[in-house]
Amino acid sequence: MRDDPALRGVPLAVGGASDRRGVIATCNYEARSYGVRSAMPSAHAMRLCPSLVVIPPNFEKYRAAAYQVREIFHRYTDLVEPLSLDEAYLDVSDSEHFQGSATLIARAIREAVSQEVGITISAGVAPNKFLAKVASDWDKPDGLTTITPDQVEAFVSALPVRRADRRSESRRVRTSIGGRNWRVKRSREGDPLALPARPAKAPGSR
Repeated sequence: MRDDPALRGVPLAVGGASDRRGVIATCNYEARSYGVRSAMPSAHAMRLCPSLVVIPPNFEKYRAAAYQVREIFHRYTDLVEPLSLDEAYLDVSDSEHFQGSATLIARAIREAVSQEVGITISAGVAPNKFLAKVASDWDKPDGLTTITPDQVEAFVSALPVRRADRRSESRRVRTSIGGRNWRVKRSREGDPLALPARPAKAPGSR
């Protein structure tokens, strides 16, 4: 949609051709309104949404956009932990930008990504990774949701069980590009782009 404005507002999916047993990798919200979902056979998706436009993936473009976005992240913190091309956590606990305001940092990141990369990005701000993850999904595909420390108890009490997930705690900003997500932190070797090692199993454990 960024590279072809004519596709904006059109039910759109990335995936394989329906006549070759292709599968949907992802789709926009217009397509989701018809019931189209990721991992769905393209042929079934076309039956649900006859006007669906299915385009092949372009991983070089995705990587280029991901690295552009990651460079913007590092303007505000070195504690960036990528999970995938489109998901990351940022720890801004010690950031001096905007007097340490995570919400203002998230807003600045979203504006920079929109202007420089040409895509939308959602952000969630919260005292820990679990809530930042939930917040980033709250107002997709182009929103910013903040959960302050004094709102945590009421927010979690009202949270549907289906949103439950286990994440380690620290103050994070989680962002979501194009309806999907990112997360980010420094590795044990000091390389902010590497993932941390899995903890060693205790003797006798399975």
